[in-house]
Amino acid sequence: MKLSEIKHILQTAEAVNFELENGTLVPEHFHVTEVGVITKHFIDCGGTVRNEKVANFQLWDANDFDHRLKPQKLLNIIALSEKALGMEDLEVEVEYQSDTIGKYDLGFNGQNFVLLSKTTNCLASDKCGIPADKIEKPKINLNNLIVGNACTPGGGCC
Repeated sequence: MKLSEIKHILQTAEAVNFELENGTLVPEHFHVTEVGVITKHFIDCGGTVRNEKVANFQLWDANDFDHRLKPQKLLNIIALSEKALGMEDLEVEVEYQSDTIGKYDLGFNGQNFVLLSKTTNCLASDKCGIPADKIEKPKINLNNLIVGNACTPGGGCC
C-alpha cells in the first residue's frame, strides 16, 4: 500500500487500528514511534546493483493506556514526515515487534490496516542457476502423502 492510499483512508477513518493477518489486533494503545524513509542499496546474487526505497512506520506497544492515536494525528505525523524528509509517495513497510522486530507490508480490510507477512525471493533467478521448479515451492495435497500407515511406491512421501 502506498502512502497516498493510507492518507486517503485516514481522511474518513474513525479510528486507526492495525491487525496481523491471523486477526490478532495490535493493542489499540500502540504508538507510531517512527515514520521514515528506508533506502536499501545492495547487489543481488546475479550481480545486479539495486536500490529500494520504502516509507516506514514503526509501531510500538507502550502499555500507555491513556493515549490513543487518532486518524488526524497520524495524518499530521505523515505530513510532517513528508515535509521534513522529502518523503515521496512510496510503498509503506511497517515494523512491529512480537518475538523480534518484524517487517510487514500493509493492506486494508475495509476496517483495519492489516500487517501482511513479507517473504524473501531470489531476484536473479535467471542468473543464479536455481531451476524454476525449485524457486516456487510445489503445492502438495497432504491427504495424498500417506495411505494407511505406510507410504505407497511413487506416492511422494518416501
